[in-house]
Amino acid sequence: MRSSNPVFSRRGFSRDNGHAQFNAAPQAGGPAVGTQQGNPYAGGNPYAGQNPYAGQNPYAQGDQQTYANPYAQDQYGVQAPTTDRMTMDDVVMRTATTLGTLIVTAALAWWFLPVDAANMGKSYGIAIGAGLVAMVLALVQSFKRKASPALILAYAALEGVFLGVVSNVVDNYVANGAAMQAVIGTMAVFTAVLVAYKAGWIRVNRRFYGFVMAAAMGFVLLMAVNLLFAVFGGGDGLGFRSGGLGIIFGIIGVLLGACFLALDFKQVEDGIAYGAPREESWLAAFGLTMTLVWIYMEFLRLIAILQGDD
Repeated sequence: MRSSNPVFSRRGFSRDNGHAQFNAAPQAGGPAVGTQQGNPYAGGNPYAGQNPYAGQNPYAQGDQQTYANPYAQDQYGVQAPTTDRMTMDDVVMRTATTLGTLIVTAALAWWFLPVDAANMGKSYGIAIGAGLVAMVLALVQSFKRKASPALILAYAALEGVFLGVVSNVVDNYVANGAAMQAVIGTMAVFTAVLVAYKAGWIRVNRRFYGFVMAAAMGFVLLMAVNLLFAVFGGGDGLGFRSGGLGIIFGIIGVLLGACFLALDFKQVEDGIAYGAPREESWLAAFGLTMTLVWIYMEFLRLIAILQGDD
């Protein structure tokens, strides 16, 4: 079971039975989706008779017991109904809801959790607590077999509290205007990756996936080691988050976030093409939200280093 969390791994829009997984998705430049060669589900279940899960398809409707291409046409050329399948509108609406929740709670935290000298400790404590709980909720959802809208929205709300306080601190004490600059930077990266993906300039395949995951694991490991040195040794740890090294690692973090966006777009595209259940749109929103939070935080660190005293 793969996680939606960009820190840990990526997950496709499938369960154990193999519905539209990333590794099963058509590769860039490969056969077109919807053709007999491009869609592994065209013409029915390719594993019929030997699939140990045959007859247990959690996505089967009524008496349907095998996988079938939801876009396949019947003998009269009529496309099968897909009202229970994920669409782009579903993904957009769920993502807007999740991001909207995060933005609202971030704004409330900015206004109602002051970071002046008298209230800094209290506000920062609430922010750290919210961030830790949000991380736990993200982990729980990442390993759940099904999307939980309540869990995802709770994560977004608590993550918003954390981002609101942290952004306020950086904006007032380190780099004036850093929060807005980080938002603009995040929006620019999102737009650029979306355009590049739709234009075919980014080829998302297994090699791309493996490279991004290896790079992310190395990045997270280095940051964890740096954090341990900072906690137990004091100062900036190994210096990966300050000075020249901090700038380099900040840029690497933004680039990794851009790569994760490409993976998110690919998984949404494959989920829609292969008829993933509508509930999977919540997982798409969850993954996109976490990736955008990652990019925003990297931009915030970069701006703090570039404009701060360090």
